[in-house]
Amino acid sequence: MSITDTIVAQATPIGRGGISILRISGTETKKLALILLGKLPKPRYANYLSFFDINGKILDKGIALWFPAPNSFTGEDVLELQGHGGLVIVNLLLKCILSQSNVRIAHPGEFCKRAFINNKLDLTQAEAISDLIDAHSEQAAKSAINSLQGNFSTLINKLVKKLINLRIDIESEIDFPNEKTNFLFIKKIAMNYNSILINLDKIYYEANCSSILREEKKIVIIGKPNSGKSTIFNLLIGYNTAIVTDIPGTTRDILREYINIDGIPLCIIDTAGLRKSNNKIEKIGINYALNEIKKANIILLVIDSTTTIFTDSTKMLLTLKKYISKDLSIIIIRNKIDITHETSKIVKLNNYPLIYLSAYTGEGIDLLKNYLKKNINLNNNTENNFLARQRHLEALKKAKNYLIKGKNYIQNIYTYDLLAEELRLVQQELNKITGNFTSDNLLERIFSTFCIGK
Repeated sequence: MSITDTIVAQATPIGRGGISILRISGTETKKLALILLGKLPKPRYANYLSFFDINGKILDKGIALWFPAPNSFTGEDVLELQGHGGLVIVNLLLKCILSQSNVRIAHPGEFCKRAFINNKLDLTQAEAISDLIDAHSEQAAKSAINSLQGNFSTLINKLVKKLINLRIDIESEIDFPNEKTNFLFIKKIAMNYNSILINLDKIYYEANCSSILREEKKIVIIGKPNSGKSTIFNLLIGYNTAIVTDIPGTTRDILREYINIDGIPLCIIDTAGLRKSNNKIEKIGINYALNEIKKANIILLVIDSTTTIFTDSTKMLLTLKKYISKDLSIIIIRNKIDITHETSKIVKLNNYPLIYLSAYTGEGIDLLKNYLKKNINLNNNTENNFLARQRHLEALKKAKNYLIKGKNYIQNIYTYDLLAEELRLVQQELNKITGNFTSDNLLERIFSTFCIGK
């Protein structure tokens, strides 16, 4: 991708609307402003002007915003045209703009990428813009804004600074060895090392909690026919979508709804009842259910308290073991307590949480919702910190592993060269988060997921 090209894109959704915004960035922007507007607008002011084609004919009238480099979002000359939101008008303006040499349509996320390249944003801030646009909840939006303001970057940069200071001490010992290196020096190295490890653990915990806000958890409801799966599904999403009858095997297809509980995005999935069946359609539904189990984060195993004994639920779990990953959370729901006259509560069954409730009356459903929030392990203060992505978690995890490995070399000054190498790898992983050390391939993968006009 050539940084010398001037790029243009529609920053508003394509279609008919009140306003359409075109954004232009690059070296040819000043020339385009003179063609389109007949003059250079006053910088950083809203200018109400006519928009012209290459022959000087008026195409539209609207607001022009001119941001000369380097005081713009991308760090380049930027022009924004806010005109009427008709497809024909926008296409006529684009046709005029693209008729000039070295001007092309922007790639997805290219405006943000140029802002990153020109040091207007670091990588976490650029990603936060996309996360803010894609936020599924108020809490996710607030966390994305905090990342955009640099909260996440600040934590990483502080950690890197401590790491650099530690590396300087260790490298000095390697380059200028002192046979009389004393206990106090080693103690200082160990203390600073542990401080970095503790801080990294804290950041990883917060990042892991916050990643839940952007990567919704998939909750799959399973159980035998007529156990009450669909009724619980309807209760969780807040309205009736699944058909509920007393006929076994009513649910044949996969039902999927997206909700959030106190700002936590969740995908709730209702499945066909698990049983042996000769019905061809029902068997397909059961196979769909088994496939969803493989992709789930949390399983709600619903049992009918009027017909199912406790050991049956354990047997079902053993049957499904080959479909369930080690990291999968399983919650057993003992439904229909309104008939068995049991009270709503949470107990343990073979290390699994067992929640007593009645899908018919709604008693105990709040217990389930609260347990889901607790099970997802979301820090209540996450909205005040930042929003993290999976790649951030992977980098932090690798950095931690290098730190743990390096800890073995602290007490012996003759292994400090090995310690220095582990610390170099730690810093490399942390720098990947903010973009101080990032491959072109990674940049392409990150920015290709952005909107065209961002």
